[in-house]
Order: sequence, then structure tokens, then C-alpha cells
Amino acid sequence: MPGLARREQPLTVHHLNQLLLVCSLVLLVAVAAVRISSRSGLPSLLVYLGIGIAMGQDGVGNVHFNNAELTQVIGYAALVVILAEGGLGTKWKEIKPALPAATSLALVGIAVSVGVTATAAHYLIGLEWRQALIIGAVVSSTDAAAVFSVLRKVPLPARVTGILEAESGFNDAPVVILVVAFSTAGPVEHWYVLLGEITLELAIGAAIGLAVGWLGSWGLRHVALPASGLYPIAVMAIAVTAYAGGALAHGSGFLAVYLAAMMLGNAKLPHWPATRGFAEGLGWIAQIGMFVLLGLLVTPHEMGDDIVPALVIGLVLTMVARPLSVVVGLLPFRIPWQEQTLLSWAGLRGAVPIILATIPMVSGIAESRRIFNIVFVLVVAYTLIQGPTLPWLARKLRLGESEGAADLGIESAPLERLRGHLLSVAIPKGSRMHGVEVAELRMPSGAAVTLVVRDGTSFVPLPTTVLRRGDELLVVATDPVRDAAERRLRAVGQGGKLAGWLGLAGNGDGPHSRHSGQ
Repeated sequence: MPGLARREQPLTVHHLNQLLLVCSLVLLVAVAAVRISSRSGLPSLLVYLGIGIAMGQDGVGNVHFNNAELTQVIGYAALVVILAEGGLGTKWKEIKPALPAATSLALVGIAVSVGVTATAAHYLIGLEWRQALIIGAVVSSTDAAAVFSVLRKVPLPARVTGILEAESGFNDAPVVILVVAFSTAGPVEHWYVLLGEITLELAIGAAIGLAVGWLGSWGLRHVALPASGLYPIAVMAIAVTAYAGGALAHGSGFLAVYLAAMMLGNAKLPHWPATRGFAEGLGWIAQIGMFVLLGLLVTPHEMGDDIVPALVIGLVLTMVARPLSVVVGLLPFRIPWQEQTLLSWAGLRGAVPIILATIPMVSGIAESRRIFNIVFVLVVAYTLIQGPTLPWLARKLRLGESEGAADLGIESAPLERLRGHLLSVAIPKGSRMHGVEVAELRMPSGAAVTLVVRDGTSFVPLPTTVLRRGDELLVVATDPVRDAAERRLRAVGQGGKLAGWLGLAGNGDGPHSRHSGQ
């Protein structure tokens, strides 16, 4: 069998050179596509999927790829990196108040969404109950990559951002359990058995993630590595260890890696800017590779009969199942209807549902290919609708940028040897820091504004220098007052020079001081 012999030939240097050339060109095209998508408003995940489809058997590349099992394995690995990157960028102070609501959405909300979507798939599309339940479970998970990328572009209230981030990090675990259970040969287990399995796996994953995150952050703070470039590698290795440990212990590895990364991201580790940049780069590579591979797996000419069913199921999911799951899941919490409306529309789907749709394919479930096609069309169609319209809806609901108080973009770079921090502060439109003199900031002792960049020109400010919207400030703060300096800057951004008198956080010393993430 010469064909088989050719397929089993080992990878040679010549083949490696060809592979490296193709991969590097794909990455360059994908990086350029990010620029195009940011200008056009088209979600980047669709651009990456388009690259994969163009390379596939119906495209110019004519690459025949149908290995669903390999796609699932690589997709899981990419999700680990994406969740780790998202966890590293999650601020504990912002997400802490949202944890109960996000947990409810990830459990109660998922159950409501699966039930409503599966019922629609059964009665409106005519799918058997097993296939309907699989589709209901697959599309009920919000996608971490899609949510994190959108939240970077759309300024939202801290509570909404926290709920969306935590939900996307938490809901992968119960959905994976449901999809695997529905895709297993034989009768589906009773709901209370599935509920017990979900609870146990979440508990195991949370315990391992928190333990690994705490041990890893403690070790990196107390062990001086010989090179700064080793810290980003160590952080990512710790996060992946949490996933592997959680999965091998029959817990939720996805929850474990997210929690471990979140603990590492809030531990003030050495060389943090380099670590953050390294993780963000890995996250982009994971997204590009995952979406391109999913695009390769798709066979567009087979999807003609599945477009209408996908649009019908997507309509029920978007307009009925997701809003109902938000209302029921957030029933115990007093969340305004505007925020609930935005949460309903921001339940973005991306690579996660498509990857989960490969599970029934690997398990050999009847009509699994049709399930994959329906999920693919659904994700593409409604991502085109939801992603670009989310900023518009936030403005209509008055939950985006407001003229009264806008957020300050603050990044921190630790000055290791001097035990200090350099804060970069951007004063956006609508910030009440506009018109405030430098002396009126009343920064805590140990912090000072050292440079102002205005209209492309930098200068050292005087105490009487008046700050303007569009200015960028460099603030140097010693380690003990770093957090107090940031709280003070955010407070002035919201309340102006009278922030302390208005009850907002001043220098962070009073008993009622608080950090504002809005």
C-alpha cells in the first residue's frame, strides 16, 4: 500500500521547512487581518475561520483535512492557553463582587439555556432528543476568547465586565460534562447524577486551581530566577500545571487553569509587564491556530441544508434562551434591567461551541456531522450580528463611556531594584480629571506625577499645571502606596478635585475608601 507508506513517512527537514513556511505565512496573514478587522469592526475570529476555509478543500489551498479528534485535542490545548491569558488579565477587585452572579449564570443559566434550545431543536427542526440536547449544550457556553477580545474594546461597568469574564471562565466545565454525557453511547444519565458530577468536578477543579495558583505565586515571589525571561515561562507553566492536575484528578481543568492564572495575575509578581505581554502573544497564537484549524475542518459545500436550521436555533438561543437564562440565573441579585439586557446580548459564541461539536463526531454519534455544521453556521452568523452591535447597544443603554465619569487606562511596571512602580495614566474624554491642577490630585506621600505627554510633546509638570483630556501621565509610586495612588487617580477621574468630599476613595486610608473599577 504505497499511499499508506507515504503517509507513515517520518517528518524530514524538507517537510519541516515547508511546514514552517506555511505556518509563518498564515501567522503573518492573520496578524495583518487583525488590523483589518479592528478597522472594519469584523470580529477577528471570523477572519481566522475564513483563512482556514480558504486553505481547505473548497478553497484555493485545496487542503483535505477531516481529523475531528486532532482538532478537538488542539482546540483543548488552545483553550487552556486562552483561559490562562484571560485569567492573568482578570482583576480580582473587579471580579470579586460578580462571582455569585457569574456562578449562578454558569450553572442555573446553562440549565435553562440547554433546556430551551434543545426543545426548539427537537420541535422546530425535528432532531431526535439526543442530538437536540447535544446542540443545546454545545451552544450554551459563552466563548472566553470572544468575550475577552470584545471586553478589551468595549468599556463597560465593572459589574458587567466581571460577570462576563467570570461566566466565560466558569461555564466551560459544566457544558463539557453535559456534551460528553449526551455523546456517550447508551441512555443519558438522570439529571441529578449529572448535577452531582458537575458539582464534584467544579469543586475539584477550583481546589486544585487555587492551590496551584497560591503555591506558584508564593514560589515566584520568593525564588529569584537568573533571567527575567524565565518568569513568563514559569507563570504559563504553572497555569498549565493547574489544568493538567485538575483534569487528571477528574475535576474541571478549565476552571483550574482560569483560577490559577487569576491568582498569579493578582499576586504582583516580578517582571509582570513582560509576563503579561508574553501571555497575550501566546493567546493570539492559540486563537489563530485554533480558528484556522476549525476552518480547515469545515466543508462549506455540505452546509446548504443546515443554514436555515442553524439560523432558527440561533434565533431561539439569542432571543429566548440566553435572555431567559440571564433573568432566571440573576433572579436572586438586584441587577438593573439595562445590565441584564446587555448581559443577554453579550453571550458571545466562538471557538468553544465549535470545538465541543467535535465531541459527538469523535464519539460516533448519529448525524454528528450535521450537528457540527449547524453549530458552525450558527456561530458565524450570530457573531457577525452580536459582536459589532455590542458597543452600539452599550451606548443606547448608557452603559458604555459616559460624560460623567470615564475610566482611566492604567498600566503598572514594577521598578524591581527601587521597589517602586511606574503608572501610565491616560485621561479619556469625559474624565473629571480634566481641568484639575497637578497639586489638586492630592497624591499620597510617596507618589508623584513626573511627566505629562500632551499633543505628542512631553514636559515635566509644575504643581499648577492644569491637566487636560487626552493627556498621558507618568506617575512614580513607592511600593507601599502604589494601590492608594491608583485609587486616588480613579477617584479624581470620577469625582474631580472634590472626590474626597463626594465620598469617593481618597488616599485609601479611610474606613470607607473603596476601589472603583468603573
